[in-house]
Amino acid sequence: MKKNLAIVMALFASSILFSFKAVEPNSWDLDKAHCNLRFSITHNMVDDIEGGFSKFDSKITASKEDFSDAVLTMTAEASSIFSFNEKRDGHLKTADFFDVEKYPTITFKSTSFTKTAENNFKIVGDLTLHGVTKSITLNAVIKKGTNPMSQKAIMGVKITGTINRKDFGIGEKMPEMAISNEVGVVANAEYNKN
Repeated sequence: MKKNLAIVMALFASSILFSFKAVEPNSWDLDKAHCNLRFSITHNMVDDIEGGFSKFDSKITASKEDFSDAVLTMTAEASSIFSFNEKRDGHLKTADFFDVEKYPTITFKSTSFTKTAENNFKIVGDLTLHGVTKSITLNAVIKKGTNPMSQKAIMGVKITGTINRKDFGIGEKMPEMAISNEVGVVANAEYNKN
């Protein structure tokens, strides 16, 4: 009797396990023709100098519609930095700043995605820059839509935030009066759903 009961219980447990379907995460790939990754820093306490990175990639995965389990990853080539001035760009690539030969890659991976309002999210994640990894907090606005040409699902993401360059050892010899410690970060990106 006990043996039969054990067999029945095992079959019941198996049927429950197999009745649940694993939720496949949605994957969103960056549309590289419709994106930019920029920064802004104050020079001599009076003028904002802007720039960015021309070579980067990003992906978002999420199994929940509210994006509460979303993971955003980003990788940029440090050597693709630009600031609309060739001489300054060359200096930014040296050991005085980004040291792109020693640290060729900048990465970000989110650790949490929290909805704060309609279409608004707080993203916390690990930024690795200049060989240093630190947790940073960013703000995001996410809008979903449909590509009118392909009729496929698309998503627009605007991310803003600030980081302290000295937290990452960038331009340590440069005083704050010359270039601000705070650096504004803005990313505008369109993603295509797989």
